[in-house]
Amino acid sequence: VLNIIYGSNINYQGQVSYHGIDYKNVFELRKTKISYVFQDFKLFPDLTLLENILLKNNLTKHKTLEEINHLIKQVRLAYKKDSLVKKLSLGQRQRVAIIRALCQPFDFLLLDEPFSHLDQENIQIVSDLIVKETKKQNAGLILTSLDKSEIFNFDRILNL
Repeated sequence: VLNIIYGSNINYQGQVSYHGIDYKNVFELRKTKISYVFQDFKLFPDLTLLENILLKNNLTKHKTLEEINHLIKQVRLAYKKDSLVKKLSLGQRQRVAIIRALCQPFDFLLLDEPFSHLDQENIQIVSDLIVKETKKQNAGLILTSLDKSEIFNFDRILNL
């Protein structure tokens, strides 16, 4: 479902629209309306942690370098900022992907199994960041999880 919303899966019947706008040009919506934390992260392994985040932010100009460094510090990865992503653990990569997704404006943040490689302490840290950013942007949150998620105060839960 998230891939259909994001426009990376077009193998479905029917129509997807946003505020009456046909989803044919989903790429425009991705710039300012939809951000996505992919289950497989979609990071560039031969770039550093910081370079992966800056790639997105250089397109959006949403965060300052100071804000990005603060986010990296909050998720306890400042000491890895210049490390290649391929040398990071899965949990570290997951935190990078979350920060990257927060470096753009959005009406909806899509999260596909965003905590699968994190311990409880790191889940709490990143979920606090997610809540803060979604409130700041007055945005919705759509999360898929195999586990019952009580991290967020959802308006609606769908079991598929």
